[in-house]
Amino acid sequence: MKVAIYARVSTDDKGQDPLNQLLELREFATRQGWTVVREYTDEATAKNGERTGFNAELMRYDVKSGQFLPFMGGIPAEFASFSKDGQWVAYVSYPNGALWRSKLDGSERLQLTYPPSYLFSPSYAFLPRWSPDGKTIVFFETDSHGAAKIYGVSADGMPPQLLMPDDQSQQLDPNWSPDENKIVFGGAGNDPASTIRILDLKTHQVDTLPGSLGLFSPRWSPDGRYIPALSIDSTRLLLFDFQTQKWTELAKGRVGWLEFSHDGRYLQFLDSTGSGTVWKIRLSDGKKEQVVDLKNFVTAGYYGSSLAIAPDDSPLLLRDSGTQDIYSLDWERSLN
Repeated sequence: MKVAIYARVSTDDKGQDPLNQLLELREFATRQGWTVVREYTDEATAKNGERTGFNAELMRYDVKSGQFLPFMGGIPAEFASFSKDGQWVAYVSYPNGALWRSKLDGSERLQLTYPPSYLFSPSYAFLPRWSPDGKTIVFFETDSHGAAKIYGVSADGMPPQLLMPDDQSQQLDPNWSPDENKIVFGGAGNDPASTIRILDLKTHQVDTLPGSLGLFSPRWSPDGRYIPALSIDSTRLLLFDFQTQKWTELAKGRVGWLEFSHDGRYLQFLDSTGSGTVWKIRLSDGKKEQVVDLKNFVTAGYYGSSLAIAPDDSPLLLRDSGTQDIYSLDWERSLN
């Protein structure tokens, strides 16, 4: 396994040295049999809950100017999701994996989950989604054993609750139905047994979408008619139509991070082929259009990259701006 090392010390505590943390983390990685490919250090005050040592910033692609611009001040956050009225945002701070919500201007910020550590912690929140009424956020979280479970949390900060506590299967990518009575979710990528399932929040019954064996990462269209999903090897994008009860292939590539436009007419996604490209597909005729080529954009995030869309449907990506903090292992070994 390839890993990155992150050492952070607080300027509030005098005499601390990130090198001591690096030495301990290297020893731990060696014992685990991991290969360290990057090392990061950070010296900052510990007065807020977001760790910025990876120097990543959330950017919005402005279609008119053709430029990436900082979004919400360029906070280190991924998986941004917006309430239906566009007034609130939920996001996961990077790299500590905590779920937050706030107004778009950053005010009224509230932390909703509390990972036990700040370096790719044993629990990490993923892909929050607002309920249509703006009262509840669903997300999935992984533990130290790789088990993924879906939670719901009140937007006003009540403790998260498991939605399916007795279901031992992998539960990823929860998305609301437009009437907020159901949740669609999938299994894990690279799991041939993964299917697309739908939880009825009133009856607690879980049904499997027909023909969905070997698919994962579902979404639900704003009009409720479609559910797109990916093949488990992330090479095919397919679309389920509730009217026809059939799946149709929309695209091929190294596909991921599906996002519907807010009017439901387009489906955006990230193709990681080559340097990466954000595309959108018009559902009415399947026409595929390039949104932005990422050849000059270095992505960051728990999975290395992710895609969200702002209230105006412009792409949001987390940019790696911390290459100045990468240290060679050969250079570090010379210190010992």
